[in-house]
Amino acid sequence: MRTPIVVAALVAATGLGASAAAVAVHETDGGSHTTVIRRPAVTVNAAPAATTSPSGGLSVSQIYQKAVPGIVEVLATGQPTGSNGFFGPQTESAQGTGFQVDTKGDIVTNFHVVENSDSVRVRLNNGHSYPGRVIGREPAKDLAVIRISAPASELSPLRFADSSAVQVGDSVVAIGDPYGLRNTATAGIVSALHRTIVSPSNDKITGVIQTDAAINSGNSGGPLLNSEGQVIGVNSQIYAGSQGGGSGGNIGIGFVIPSNTVANVARNLIETAKTKPYVGIVLVTVSPSVANATGMSPGVEIVAVTKDAPGDRAGLEGATGTKTIEGTPFQTGGDVITKIDGTAVHTSEELIAQIQTKKPGDQIQLQIVRDGQPRTVTVTLGSN
Repeated sequence: MRTPIVVAALVAATGLGASAAAVAVHETDGGSHTTVIRRPAVTVNAAPAATTSPSGGLSVSQIYQKAVPGIVEVLATGQPTGSNGFFGPQTESAQGTGFQVDTKGDIVTNFHVVENSDSVRVRLNNGHSYPGRVIGREPAKDLAVIRISAPASELSPLRFADSSAVQVGDSVVAIGDPYGLRNTATAGIVSALHRTIVSPSNDKITGVIQTDAAINSGNSGGPLLNSEGQVIGVNSQIYAGSQGGGSGGNIGIGFVIPSNTVANVARNLIETAKTKPYVGIVLVTVSPSVANATGMSPGVEIVAVTKDAPGDRAGLEGATGTKTIEGTPFQTGGDVITKIDGTAVHTSEELIAQIQTKKPGDQIQLQIVRDGQPRTVTVTLGSN
């Protein structure tokens, strides 16, 4: 379960007073960073932030009913940096929240939810689950965009408000999956504005909204909503008490990346993804020790194939079963890629690096092992 990044006050350790700056504690990013082309700040589906006038706005219940169809659970599985066991790199799971931003299946969440992910699944409010692919990461802003292939009829994108219009005292509602408790709503107010927090890449995120709405582990990536049910930010960090003595849970101080920042980053990530080659497969490395334990071939296993994606049209097949290795489930039965265009690949990172040297429309030759038999599959690369 992915916890909102915990912020701990530096007091005694630094010799500073009670107003000392804060530092964010986070995991090391083991994946590649997305370079974002900076453009003037824009918003997607922007609307003025709602006020909290007693005569206007929706009730918490009405906000919940309006927004919850567009909120999703994000389940990410990957290999943490430097994590190795007897059977090779071990996997870790992260659980967080996200929300839909368009009818193409694009979902915004925190970068720290998916930073080490090889495989992502997204569960919609109606209970339907879809494999997802991370089409863009921006660790400097702790944001990422996931895309799923779901019918437009199942998607209910949320609308961004203009976060520059938010005021201290505005009523807000956070909706997410704390500790895996689906679609939990908490209410509060905007406690402060213009806070600064530190991203997973140690960059400063400015203009941050502070709220007393309860945010806990699993809320990461979920929306903070105004009294019209519009998104004013992404729930990202919590303050857990001074000198490391906090429990890591909510104490009424949460930090939210403002919607104007979120909308601008999401737009850039989605636009940049259009130029990237796309196969539509989810991968995991099969190390020699894992191969020995599972009877698979060493290489890169395809654990999921996105429907109607280039890999699906080429006939690639995903995992069909699971085997537990040292208490860790490992998906089995998928095609294992051993070469791309005649070059051997041993890890998912090597394969991805080779694919990224191509462009949409190029053809690649994948040598795979299926049911113990080698074969070659030609894939015409698409774009996200």
